[in-house]
Amino acid sequence: TMPKEPAVLRQNILDTTAAILACGIDPKKCFLFRQSLVPEHAELAWILGCLTTVPRLLRLPQWKMKRASQNSEGTVGLLTYPVLQAADILLYKSTHVPVGEDQVLHLELAQDIAQHFNKKYGEFFPVPKAILSEL
Repeated sequence: TMPKEPAVLRQNILDTTAAILACGIDPKKCFLFRQSLVPEHAELAWILGCLTTVPRLLRLPQWKMKRASQNSEGTVGLLTYPVLQAADILLYKSTHVPVGEDQVLHLELAQDIAQHFNKKYGEFFPVPKAILSEL
């Protein structure tokens, strides 16, 4: 949600990819892709954003904490980032999502959005469940 220099962003992408591969992820057994090259993420985020209320997003503690740490009113990107996260989860019709404690509320938002979408348009998205790590 913070602007980055293009060269730094490109290097971050390469570094992250190298770290994932170094952890033992086998690209022959899984799909490894750059999310920004898949337009459906942004497209679904737009649709889901049209179903999500601003007061719902303003209640998220991460918004309050990050906004306070930035000493500003916050950006639209920061406010709507949880909707993009929901799109990332729902786009692939995920049923279970590994999350840390700090992301439980964002997953609950994804669950709420899935339920709201399904109620309005018919059963389409599974409601994802959290897989909480003990670490």
